[in-house]
Amino acid sequence: MRFTPVGRRVHGEARLNITPMIDIVFLMLVFFIATTTFVDPESSLSPLIRTADSESARSFLEPQIVHVDVVDGQPTYRVGELVLHDQASLRYAIAPLPKQPGIFMHVTDRVSIDFAVAGVQAARDAGFEKVTYVPAE
Repeated sequence: MRFTPVGRRVHGEARLNITPMIDIVFLMLVFFIATTTFVDPESSLSPLIRTADSESARSFLEPQIVHVDVVDGQPTYRVGELVLHDQASLRYAIAPLPKQPGIFMHVTDRVSIDFAVAGVQAARDAGFEKVTYVPAE
């Protein structure tokens, strides 16, 4: 853009080239589109916390815990008050539980590793994607 000294008269109108500004705006637009992360709206989140009964809501939010220990010289799986002695009965017992929070296998050092791994496999077979092995202290 050319400016004339004061006192001289210009016989045309001044022009401003906005092409570089348009280029910068489009580059910024592409940058913001490329770096945006899209999240699900809150209305599409799991409705499990909307239950009226607070006891049932708490059970859906807490992960399931399976205690693997030796009771009376026999390895057992304990889910709440239910005591199980084999992989098939464990798989059957945990199949109706909610899968989203996951499941924890709390294993003591008195149990053989093959019995503990069988419990982890039973949880996978029951449909749990999040299976966590937790050794006892």
